[in-house]
Amino acid sequence: MNSTVKNTGEKAVPGGNDVLVEFEDGIAWVYLNRPEKRNAMSVDLAREMNVVLDALEIDDRCGVIVLTGAGEAFSAGMDLQGFFRTTDAITDVERHRAYRETRAWQWRTLMHYAKPTIAMVNGWCFGGAFTPLICCDLAIADKDAVFGLSEINWGIIPGGVVSKAISTLMGDREALYYVMTGEKFDGTRAAEVGLVNQAVPAEELKDRTRELAKNLLEKNPTVLRQARMAYKYAREMNWEQAAEYLTAKGDQTTFVDTEKGRDKGLTQFLDEKTFKPGLGNYERD
Repeated sequence: MNSTVKNTGEKAVPGGNDVLVEFEDGIAWVYLNRPEKRNAMSVDLAREMNVVLDALEIDDRCGVIVLTGAGEAFSAGMDLQGFFRTTDAITDVERHRAYRETRAWQWRTLMHYAKPTIAMVNGWCFGGAFTPLICCDLAIADKDAVFGLSEINWGIIPGGVVSKAISTLMGDREALYYVMTGEKFDGTRAAEVGLVNQAVPAEELKDRTRELAKNLLEKNPTVLRQARMAYKYAREMNWEQAAEYLTAKGDQTTFVDTEKGRDKGLTQFLDEKTFKPGLGNYERD
């Protein structure tokens, strides 16, 4: 395709070149689409992904985003030819623009996205791919997916903000081990060190991810968004700051929630005795 918008005859679908989007019952499956390069991430992919994420944030066909890769890989990391060699040959201003566009989708947008995000790691996940993986809210991996921080083996440190990203989920011993050795590890090990929530057989990967996405779609979307943001901001605060912030965030959530979930949940639990929070969601209209 020659455009970043694909027309289905009804409503335009963002992407179409280096990023593909498929809608399924409230789920937007977002594919990094450079399978011949194991979905290595280029400047053009970054620009298209920024357009896609911006469009999906206000698209009512999308309640949950699943980020994955076309073909046999989630992503092999940054495209060395298509990113580093390209940026080496351009002006300093253009280089910083390329860096900004890459950082925008990989962590600035994903970290605080308005809708829940799930990374589905379907194969190779190397280097720079750790950043969008970690900045998605949740992650499910093929148990045989191949992960690696191999930069040490060819004379550089992990690029971008990968070192910061892994430090938010992995313990120091585990993170430093893979940064310093460059050894590969599989999806099962990725779950053990906290990079993903769960590792499953390849044939179960999409079904398990779909099941998780549908679970999220059943939640009150305003409260789900507020809960995600509350956690992410509070983890950077000390205890006193977090106490004040979370109290205010709870009050704000009640105020902005058009579904009035707090009132419904308490009424159904305390008064009507029709709802038990540990067994599922309150009854939504």
